[in-house]
Amino acid sequence: MQHGPTPLTRHLRVHRNRGHTVLEFRGEIDVVAAFEIMPFLDSATARPQPRIVIDLRPVEFFDCSGLRLLYRARGRVLARGGTLHLVCTHPLTLRILRITGLAHVLPPWTSLEEALSRPEAAGSLETN
Repeated sequence: MQHGPTPLTRHLRVHRNRGHTVLEFRGEIDVVAAFEIMPFLDSATARPQPRIVIDLRPVEFFDCSGLRLLYRARGRVLARGGTLHLVCTHPLTLRILRITGLAHVLPPWTSLEEALSRPEAAGSLETN
């Protein structure tokens, strides 16, 4: 069951879909946005075995602050035995993910449907 997105900040909407918490980053993800998003990201990744999807499709700008959020989410999810999937289609953001190596440890999917349909590996971070 999918619940409608909750706009928590102008840079983040959160909703549940098929047992996953979907964090939809929006607009310009810079140091100000990261400061707004971090408490919600930490809350979503605080539970045991969190099932998280971070959707970057509505992102227009993404800098190192956004990368720090993704690394933080990955570390917290791994530490709690959960799964984390990333959705991203923006060419510049994909380039940043590839250049920094993050795309290797957190491969991006092209759609939310694709990310949600990935089989879950118990206690590990799923990759494609």
